Amino acid sequence: MSQKYTLTKEGLQQYKDELAQLEIERQKNIVAIQEARAQGDLSENADYQTARDQQSKIASRIQELETILKNYVLIGEEANNLGKWVKVKFIGLEDDDYDPIQVYKIVGTLEADPLKQLISNESPLGQAIVNHKVGDKVYVKPENGDEFWAEILQISSKEIKLA
Repeated sequence: MSQKYTLTKEGLQQYKDELAQLEIERQKNIVAIQEARAQGDLSENADYQTARDQQSKIASRIQELETILKNYVLIGEEANNLGKWVKVKFIGLEDDDYDPIQVYKIVGTLEADPLKQLISNESPLGQAIVNHKVGDKVYVKPENGDEFWAEILQISSKEIKLA
């Protein structure tokens, strides 16, 4: 059985757009290879080697994207918080150097980017938040690190601002 990739609507569109762009780049790359071949001796032709390397990278990424797009599960607007923005308060972590209130969007693993406040539904915090509602206190047990509690303050389909 193939692995299923959990994606938001936005993530799905990004992958489709990237695939379309790579198809265009692949056509340009084919022309670059043909032009480099026309220069003669391929063994010492840097343009040819560069174009072949680029062709390999493009083909690999296209194959990866096609696999994702054939095996994705779209995150809906269910009550389980997937694809939603969640404002949480970390309980017991209050200090002057760290704001205990944070906002995250719960996304699939492929879209996760903690620096952009996008956390995976498979992360310890993501798993704790899924299937809970505003006012719930959830227990988070990271693989490495201290366990903690977080309170869900707000859930929204639209981005939540901290202020």
